[in-house]
Amino acid sequence: MSANRIRVLVVDDSAVVRKLISEALAADPEIEVVGTAVDPYAARDQIIALKPDVLTLDLEMPRMGGLDFLKILMEQRPLPVVVLSSLTGTGSEQAMEALRLGAVDVLGKPGGPLSLGEMGAQLVAKVKAAAVARLHPSSPAKPVAAAVRQAVPGGGGATWARAPAGGSCRLILLGASTGGTEALREVLTRLPDGLPPIAIVQHIPAMFSRAFADRLDQLCAFRVSEAKDGDLFEPGRALVAPGNFHLLVSRQGGQFRARVIEGPQVWHQRPAVDILFKSAVDAGLGPQVIAGVLTGMGKDGAEGLLRLRERGAATFAQDEASSVVFGMPRAAWENGAAQKQVPLERIPEYICHQLEISGASHATAARPLP
Repeated sequence: MSANRIRVLVVDDSAVVRKLISEALAADPEIEVVGTAVDPYAARDQIIALKPDVLTLDLEMPRMGGLDFLKILMEQRPLPVVVLSSLTGTGSEQAMEALRLGAVDVLGKPGGPLSLGEMGAQLVAKVKAAAVARLHPSSPAKPVAAAVRQAVPGGGGATWARAPAGGSCRLILLGASTGGTEALREVLTRLPDGLPPIAIVQHIPAMFSRAFADRLDQLCAFRVSEAKDGDLFEPGRALVAPGNFHLLVSRQGGQFRARVIEGPQVWHQRPAVDILFKSAVDAGLGPQVIAGVLTGMGKDGAEGLLRLRERGAATFAQDEASSVVFGMPRAAWENGAAQKQVPLERIPEYICHQLEISGASHATAARPLP
């Protein structure tokens, strides 16, 4: 990356969109748009000539589709890529596949012809996060058949053959941002069925969160769905915060239910991890929670995680080496919120280990993995 400014190449077949994106990025003094390309073939030549730090990439282009280009790019000349995808069902599925192939982040494509509006600020933030991202090779996603879910708990390559006794644990809370969709996939697909309910906040645009939840539902040994207001947090189920809505935990009698609200942004995010974590404390939870912050830009989640730790929750942060962006986990570690830094590949083991501690002795303090 340039010592002074982030060099960006804009790849889109629409002249109008190229102009809008270029203007939005160029308005930030830390970003320089070094060129534009109408299709992947032109982009290939521009990459060689201009050596950009970050690409913005449309997925629907002539001559070669964006997904095909992204796959080739990540195999031959990996670069941080922010994908722009249409806000449709097909566009959402393509966006999830782009993230699996190695794109750092995704943004909905502008629907209006005149201005990016609020999306301009989001694009700037995503490009800045991409510029400091640590690229990790993609891994194949293998679905778990419904029959396997029922017959073999933890059937999708889970770390543990069966769910550990949950003991006092009532909720598992996870928050992530840049790089989080794939990090969460790595974690959740290696967890067995029968765990306490899981609540997930991933910074993701509206319209893409349902595709993200549906994809996880196909891959995991337990049910995963986009949260709806009033949903019951129940064992063997994970709820994903809808894009552009906060997800909260609400106690109703002896049950815990999801609240899905609009509300103001927190740390420029909606959904926000801090909102979820703090709501669990407000619902009277503490020792009954396992909570962690995964890869992402910024500080969202650190304050809420600290409140949970102070109430006796088992808390962790993803370690730097395995994080795409060590921003949110760093903040949660430096403010004392996380009891332990855990490599991505060991987070499923950490969660199951904490459940065993909870089931055996109701202890709340994290301890080293064996």
